[in-house]
Amino acid sequence: MALLQRGSTDASTPPTTESPASASRPSADAASSSSSLTSPRSRKQLGLFVAGASFFMISTIITRRSMIRRYKQVQPTFYQPNTKPNLSFNAGLEAFEALNIATMNVASFSMLVTGGTLWAFDISSMDDLRRKIRGGLGVDGTGRSEQDAEEEIEEWLATVLARKDEKERKRKGGADEQRTNERGAPR
Repeated sequence: MALLQRGSTDASTPPTTESPASASRPSADAASSSSSLTSPRSRKQLGLFVAGASFFMISTIITRRSMIRRYKQVQPTFYQPNTKPNLSFNAGLEAFEALNIATMNVASFSMLVTGGTLWAFDISSMDDLRRKIRGGLGVDGTGRSEQDAEEEIEEWLATVLARKDEKERKRKGGADEQRTNERGAPR
């Protein structure tokens, strides 16, 4: 009854007025609803996960049905001797079906994992993904620009290639020394 009375405008209860300071502050309910699982952002993120889970469940059912059908096809009937199994099948068709089922299982599982990962890392668009990746590389957020990051990668690559060239020179020099005799004359 209290819930019904709160919404009604009864003359016996004085109307409640909020102060301007409390009206400008967001309530705790509004803050918790924005971070809950039912917010529009979270629903968008969970969409791929739920689609992947549904697709994975359907592919599992199809796989199970196919395996049961194949098992029943090979299993001998009651009065059939087991020395002559029923092996009439089309190998090409069986291979095609196996490839399709395996592809469907892998695609659905990867969709499930991708959706769960994107939800766990709070990524709902390509811009979010780009921001997270670049932030992890130190391009955005640490004061470095893309040009600075590219120059650092070029310097690192130059040192790696220089070390590789030095190792090749040492290897060639060692090969030349092996082709000489004790006096240093070539063999």
